[in-house]
This record gives sequence, C-alpha cells and structure tokens, in this order.
Amino acid sequence: MNPRLNIVLIIGSAPDALRIKKEDLSLFSSRVVIKNAWQLIKDWNYLIYPEDFPNKKLPPKSILIKKKLVTAREFVPKQNSFGGFVYGGGTMAFTAGYWALGALKPDVIAYIGCDMIYPVEEGIPSHFYGYGKADPLRSDITLQSLEAKSIRLMALAKSNNCTVVNLSELPKSRLLFPRISITKLLNKIDQKDLVSERYIKLDSKSVKRALELEDELAYMVSSGRYWENLKEFDQLKLSEIDSQWLKSASNLN
Repeated sequence: MNPRLNIVLIIGSAPDALRIKKEDLSLFSSRVVIKNAWQLIKDWNYLIYPEDFPNKKLPPKSILIKKKLVTAREFVPKQNSFGGFVYGGGTMAFTAGYWALGALKPDVIAYIGCDMIYPVEEGIPSHFYGYGKADPLRSDITLQSLEAKSIRLMALAKSNNCTVVNLSELPKSRLLFPRISITKLLNKIDQKDLVSERYIKLDSKSVKRALELEDELAYMVSSGRYWENLKEFDQLKLSEIDSQWLKSASNLN
C-alpha cells in the first residue's frame, strides 16, 4: 500500500473558503491559514501573516496550543531560498506557498480562498468576514502578473517534487494551478497518478529562460522588504520575466 501523501492545505480569506468548514480536514497533513482565515476552522496548524498584520487580529493565546505562528522571521528566509520576493511576488498567498514548500516539504499544496478575484458589484463581500483590502491588486512592481507568479510557484514546486492545485469552485481565478475537487484530491493514493491526471506540463525551455533572466538581474533583498529598494528594480525587465513564465504555460491562457 502506498504511503499517505503529505498534503498541505493553504486557506485564504475569499468567500469561497467558507466551503472548507464542512469538510473533513483530517486527511490534510497540515492546514496553513493566511491572516484572518484562522477564524474559519479550529484545527489549523500554522497561521502565516505579514509584519503589518495588527496584533488585535491575531487569535487569543488560549487557542494557540499545538499551533504555530509563522512570521517574517520564518517565511522570509524560506521565500529567499526560492529566489526572493521580487520574483516570487509580494503577497501572502504566494509567500505561504513558498514557506510551505520549504518548511513542510509537501507532496501536494492545495489552495482554497486565494483566487484574488474581487467582486465589483456593490453589496457583495470581498472576504468571508465582509469587506477587506484587495492586497494582491495593489500597485506593486512584484505583482504585475499574478498569473505569472502562480506559474512560477507551480514550476519551482514541481522541481521539488510537489504538485500545486486549486480547490476553488469560482468560474475564474488568478491562480493558474490545475483545478481539482477536495473529494477527488483526498481520494488520491498515489502522487504519480495525481500528477499524470492533473498536472499541466510546463514548457521546460521557457522555464529555464525565466530562471536565467532572474539570475542575470540578481534582484534580491534579503530582508524581504523589497519596497525599500524599488529604485534598484527595472519594471520592464520584470515584466519580461513574467512573460516567460506565462509562455511556459501558454496552454492555460
């Protein structure tokens, strides 16, 4: 019998994430919640949040038993080991993915509630708790193409023997990971079967070129605070790298 897969669930704050409340999460090896998403479930393992997340929004100490808070001290070195924030994208959905990839060594990373699609109709909440800031849509040199950044994460995960999937049921998503239902994902026994059925093949030449361009520019801010060094970065060259990532998965566009 094949060993149980190490499947990491990453939960964001989109309204679609509410579906997770009715699921049996015991088959996930780890449950990683981003910022306010700790309010959605009780059995989360890791809460990852940025430096500007207000302390008053953190869970009370009484529920932190056997749980871990993941701060910049932990996630910055992990994301740096995968090229840093300028290339990986400066928003917590991607940071959570890189941290999980480095720290938890998963076979599969499954996302829910991180589609980065925000309703424009008045009266429709943007987050499960009501209305919040659309952080990934802010003007940021590292987030020119959320789609490209999702492909990059998928490619680096693949090189580390990890498959990234999206559990979303929304009609659109900025994450270009292959879609799969929670039920079907948890019924999988063999990772090779999951990869052969669901993993979208990336063009190796485009992936290689994108990584070469990153190496040539050598944009790295070890503190993670890339916004303090914006004058050092060329927006057009970063856009060129995004284009290479998009080209590597042109069958998704």
